[in-house]
Amino acid sequence: MSTSQKVVVVTGASQGIGAETVKAFRKLDYRIVATARSIKPSEDPNIVTVAGDIADPATAQRVISEGVARFGRIDTLINNAGVFIAKPFTGYTAEDYAAVTGVNLNGFFYITQLAIAEMEKNGSGHVVSITTSLIDHAIDGVPSVLASLTKGGLNAATKSLAIEYAKRGIRANAVAPGIIKSPMHAVETHEALGALHPMGHMGEMSDIVNAILYLDAAPFVTGEILHVDGGQSAGH
Repeated sequence: MSTSQKVVVVTGASQGIGAETVKAFRKLDYRIVATARSIKPSEDPNIVTVAGDIADPATAQRVISEGVARFGRIDTLINNAGVFIAKPFTGYTAEDYAAVTGVNLNGFFYITQLAIAEMEKNGSGHVVSITTSLIDHAIDGVPSVLASLTKGGLNAATKSLAIEYAKRGIRANAVAPGIIKSPMHAVETHEALGALHPMGHMGEMSDIVNAILYLDAAPFVTGEILHVDGGQSAGH
């Protein structure tokens, strides 16, 4: 087994930004460990798929252990899996809270801890987490307390990780998107959602993927929250 090729783990990899991220890293000749609840096996020998709930620590353990068993190393982790539930604050249920914190917080914590432990063995690595621009610029009519509570925590954790591991060769960054054209948003909503951005339109999935690839190829960048949001975080 050759361990010279870099290996990236992508969560939430079955569709949308996650699936596009997998394609982009394969074009760069990375080996991939892709995970999502309903992900299908891949015919590509350089892609390992692990089906499971990322909120479950057992899934995180399987993802990292299977990646190391198959490819011998973990170089980059893309924490893409996320849940967004837009409800008035007092309308959130205990089930909503459990779903959002489970994926957004537990899903980040368990797999990042295991991935960094592997990165430490090589003295290098990179963690990129996908958060949201709503943390910095809340929008009237888009209730987002649970998103801000959880993804805001990831922004803060990203900076903490960046400093804790800076001298150990491991970087941590985040991409904070605006509203992106993805399977999450029906086409008939695009015009209204686009109008929420100063640039007047939604972003493309490729905008987020390109931001991830930039950060992964930028060895002097760590602790960065890269906003890809059509100017949303700057103001209105």
